[in-house]
Amino acid sequence: MKLSAKEKAATSEIFTNLKITEVPKNSVGLGALNSVFKQVNTYMNPVDAIKIMSKLNQKGGFDCPGCAWPDPDDERTTLGEFCENGMKAMAEEAQNTIIGSDFFKKYSVDMLSCWSDFELGKSGRLAGPLFLPEGGSHYEPISWEAAFEKIGSTLKTLKDPNQAVFYTSGRTTNEAAFLYQLFVRAYGTSNLPDCSNMCHEASGKALTETLGIGKGSVTLDDFYKADLVMVIGQNPGTNHPRMLSALEKCKEHGGEIIAINPLQEVGLVKFTNPQRPLKLLKGGTDIADLYVPVTINGDVALFKAIMLQLVAKEAGGAAIFDHVFIEEHTHGYDAFINDLKRYNYDDCVRKSGVSDEVISEIVAKVIKHERIIICWAMGLTQHENAVDNIRELVNLLLLKGSIGKEGAGTCPVRGHSNVQGDRTMGIWEAAPQAFLDKLEGKYGFKPVANHGYSVIDAITAMHDKKASVFIGMGGNFLSAAPDTNYTAEAMSYCDLTVHISTKLNRSHLVTGKEALILPCLGRSEKDVQKSGEQVQSVENSMGIVSATKGILTPCSDNLLSEVAIVCQLAMASLKDSFSINWQGYQTDYSLIRNDIQTLIKGFENYNQQLKNPAGFYLPNGARIRQFNTPSGKALFSVNKVSERVLKEGEFMMMTIRSHDQFNTTIYGLDDRYRGVFNERRVVFMNAEDIKQRGFVAKQIVSITSEYKGVTRKADAFKIVPYDIPRNCCATYFPEANVLVPIDSYAHTAKTPSSKSVVVWISAL
Repeated sequence: MKLSAKEKAATSEIFTNLKITEVPKNSVGLGALNSVFKQVNTYMNPVDAIKIMSKLNQKGGFDCPGCAWPDPDDERTTLGEFCENGMKAMAEEAQNTIIGSDFFKKYSVDMLSCWSDFELGKSGRLAGPLFLPEGGSHYEPISWEAAFEKIGSTLKTLKDPNQAVFYTSGRTTNEAAFLYQLFVRAYGTSNLPDCSNMCHEASGKALTETLGIGKGSVTLDDFYKADLVMVIGQNPGTNHPRMLSALEKCKEHGGEIIAINPLQEVGLVKFTNPQRPLKLLKGGTDIADLYVPVTINGDVALFKAIMLQLVAKEAGGAAIFDHVFIEEHTHGYDAFINDLKRYNYDDCVRKSGVSDEVISEIVAKVIKHERIIICWAMGLTQHENAVDNIRELVNLLLLKGSIGKEGAGTCPVRGHSNVQGDRTMGIWEAAPQAFLDKLEGKYGFKPVANHGYSVIDAITAMHDKKASVFIGMGGNFLSAAPDTNYTAEAMSYCDLTVHISTKLNRSHLVTGKEALILPCLGRSEKDVQKSGEQVQSVENSMGIVSATKGILTPCSDNLLSEVAIVCQLAMASLKDSFSINWQGYQTDYSLIRNDIQTLIKGFENYNQQLKNPAGFYLPNGARIRQFNTPSGKALFSVNKVSERVLKEGEFMMMTIRSHDQFNTTIYGLDDRYRGVFNERRVVFMNAEDIKQRGFVAKQIVSITSEYKGVTRKADAFKIVPYDIPRNCCATYFPEANVLVPIDSYAHTAKTPSSKSVVVWISAL
């Protein structure tokens, strides 16, 4: 019997001998080294592993395809400028198993759908293009020429270009991203959803509105000079491990750190730097000076409570706010203060879930310090009020004048390595008209001015059969998206789905009537075109553009680069190429950069600047107190406290990553930093909640959500007692994405509310 789209989208419910241990008190260290060597020995060719370790994130090497944390401007450690999860990513990309026609003859799509995400990812690198015909059960080899012909003919026959959706993952380089958006706009649509829509779109919206730029304002050097760093809704020990080195240096220079998160994450408790042998001997560095166990989505309430105390102390005569900065560089202060005073302090304390004593400790540190950095990640951006969360953080920084000076500012910590660069290059469903006008002047076609589909809009359009072609460059769209069953149905309604990938993932198994997989080079592999070996570029979280150049021989002779794939797609699909030099671009990537430098500010002399071994910084107005807002000043904003109240028996659920995971890529089945081994289908609950509801540890339960009359259910999760606020729970994604409603997302940003899903938990 053929599996349905929902059945193929489902993650495995087979348990794998869950083991729960005490949560460790220290992170990284020998445990990380052991994990790296285990990954290398299990999945990689030893010679390739040595090459990778010597060049990963080094000057003249290649950029890690994992997170977007920046590399040091100056010297980089010869012991290895990478982290544990960076090497896990490389073990996935440079794995020594190759899968080709024999593999796909043996395993049908339905058979592969029964595999876990971990098994799919570790099945091997894709060796050549694949085609799944309508009604077919197995992927079949197809020539590149035939694949591009099929895509081109399909796109040419669509009645409206807006019936096609072009998704982008954050691992795509600047050169490939620029060409991709150029191709899509020349085709006639602005349907360019990307992974930013699912993670930091709320950050971009809030920062653009308040500070005039949708990027963070700090540099890595600012961390070393900061008096106080507040890390909010973020788990750097797992998601951005190299950030811990910056926090360590901050502490050594006298800075303090506050960790604000529903879960106490071990990376923010203590960090043992494996690149410093003495630290291994002495037991590491204490990181957070204060841990603040905020309730899920209690962040605005917490910051209002903090600022109400600050306002009261200012009124009492204390000199706390930077009034010179406020007067010269901000707008809206009086309206903000008047609105803040409408809130009752005790109500804010209660809604935050944080005690008055802990809030007073935060206030004391904020009063004491002038150079404050606030960092955050998806713990703040995936709520219906996510934009409010970010704007409220900005309010505090503006009060203290902690914007546009050394050791202070905003730091949204991005996920994928070039997600910020993709947006800079024009991967945006809502690109500014000024950028579109420049494209028109350069290439001779008029880009569609109407905003296209974001991720949420694209899924809905496919579900409503308004879009019938999906092309994804990188990523695992199905598993990353909310409301898994709804998204799976949407994908299955398409006529054609296409994925540009290095290896298998679940998105390849939930397809349209026809499907193609186009295998591309990995970041670590040499990219040789007619003009020779190519260099590409990426932008990190702090707006530094640097070169990346692969070092390994490609795992198959039948792979193309992402740039080559985009160029071939364009030549096969466009009825009119206009004055776009697709052939030349594919032959020589420096020609792409020559065009980028004429269109995007900050990329002047792009090819020459890229020769700087450390890269170059893009302009950032907020960094120098030049705010590109209508008033020319930074904007105080008025934000509301979340009014969502749980009913009896309900929980507020947040989705999280395990330590053996990056985004939707599953490296293993352990989460050693939380004491969970051999299992992913777990729900973390407060011990008192477990007892009150008559549950026990490791009990199998189902989790149900209901939103706007629609009920969603996920079965077969095991309870894990954990230090998490009462009436809150946490689960891993993508396993729990089935519970996240497609129509629950951040206002003005449409990031899914994966971090605040109301659920109830029932025994099975």
